[in-house]
Amino acid sequence: MTEVVGHFLVFTVAAIGFLLAPLLLGMLVRPRLPNAEKDATYECGEPSIGSSYIQFDLRFYVVALLFIIFDVEVVFFFPWASVFGNAMQLADTALSPEARRQLSEQLLSAPTGSITDQTAITASTALQLGWMAFADVAAFFAVLLVGFAYVWNRGDLDWVRSTAEQKSKIGSTTMPLSQTKSSKPVPVTAG
Repeated sequence: MTEVVGHFLVFTVAAIGFLLAPLLLGMLVRPRLPNAEKDATYECGEPSIGSSYIQFDLRFYVVALLFIIFDVEVVFFFPWASVFGNAMQLADTALSPEARRQLSEQLLSAPTGSITDQTAITASTALQLGWMAFADVAAFFAVLLVGFAYVWNRGDLDWVRSTAEQKSKIGSTTMPLSQTKSSKPVPVTAG
């Protein structure tokens, strides 16, 4: 137990050292020439103008959140591809017993030499695993596409939206074409 704690402490001290060394080196080496232009506040290279208490367009946040959501979901494809590739290699009936044992150990995360020829994954089992993995990723991808279609249909991926479309959604009523034509008023008589 003390050996594990010792390794952990050495790793922690080394990590802190790697973090502090560039900061201290930069503090000692960099020039100190302050002036008004260097001390001015800027945002992304642009000088700040006006109050910082303004409401940002929500499209910035929506696009950022959508990017994060879809990016994280795409990351899940990499482990799946690894498992699917190993399963499809194991499904090959011409695979040697030694290669079958190695791939079985890799797929099951078993220690080296712990799987024998009798306990190795068979070609039929690997084929079933491969089809199951394919069905799982197809369902996952279908949910991803439904979400993407919903976001696209809602217009969240359109950066510049039509102002006429926005006005019609906000509250102006649309009239049928037959009512928009100007017609002469019909006189009403009391009788």
